[in-house]
Amino acid sequence: MIDELIPAHVEWLKAHYAAGHFLASGRRVPRSGGVILANGLTRGALDQVLAGDPFWQAGAAEYEVTEFVPSMTAPQLDSLRG
Repeated sequence: MIDELIPAHVEWLKAHYAAGHFLASGRRVPRSGGVILANGLTRGALDQVLAGDPFWQAGAAEYEVTEFVPSMTAPQLDSLRG
């Protein structure tokens, strides 16, 4: 089921990269899910974005959101510090 949903999932990801919501994404190793690093959204807005994922809509994936405020970053990520 996951493989057939990948094209729609990738288009969904691209739309949210273009909107500035996502900073990085990729699959876990071993392939047991994925990770999305999001920024600039309230928790409610993020929940709405995630509800649009074709994986979620098909019941093929669940989300576990971990909120954090970076206190230290590499120089190229300084803008993420809270």
